[in-house]
Amino acid sequence: MFPAWLHWLAVGMLALGMLCAAAIALDVLRHRQRMAIMNVVWPVTALYAGALGLWAYARYGRPVRSGRPRRQAGMSVRIAKSTLHCGSGCTLGDLAAEWLAFAFPAVATGFGWHRLFEEKIFAVWLLDFLFAFAFGIVFQYLAIVPMRHLSFRRGLLAAAKADALSLAAWQVGMYGAMALLQFGLLRRSFGRVAPVDTPEFWFAMQLAMLAGFVTAYPVNRWLIRRGLKEAM
Repeated sequence: MFPAWLHWLAVGMLALGMLCAAAIALDVLRHRQRMAIMNVVWPVTALYAGALGLWAYARYGRPVRSGRPRRQAGMSVRIAKSTLHCGSGCTLGDLAAEWLAFAFPAVATGFGWHRLFEEKIFAVWLLDFLFAFAFGIVFQYLAIVPMRHLSFRRGLLAAAKADALSLAAWQVGMYGAMALLQFGLLRRSFGRVAPVDTPEFWFAMQLAMLAGFVTAYPVNRWLIRRGLKEAM
């Protein structure tokens, strides 16, 4: 069992993330983003970033009212938004993969649990990566094709080029943070890792996603400077 303080901290942070995501989702229904996929990116960002995500949306994402032009965002902000765009695909992919493996343990077995990995979490990470990559390709496609006016095939290739390194960098940060939190903190302090169906697991995932942003930001900066990815 985890201590009550950790449990309620996790519940509180998850509730905060969902409330912030709901607030942004309601706002984007009235104030649509210039790039349609960002209507999804901002609420998903708030799921793990909570109040920080809500602040970022209000400061840099929310369209201003008519007659009140906003100053052009600096390149660092545009790179950050591109990184969040990548992270939202990773977040949705990880959510889907984790719950799929929880509902159907045979899926984790098919990815090497018991056979290659003693810990289920490592097998599920392979599934996480595939799901995150699939969601990432879709998100990149929906961002790149309208901006570059590409065909379906060329759009998919461009999306894959833009997303592969960015996704890998995000997942490295996320995996590293989850390993430290699950094995270095929770198991060492409380004798076990947090299962998927606990608030503690998803609180750890919130923190891990923030780590993913940190590791993916410099990669996105490089991709944008090389012209392989669009700045948001």
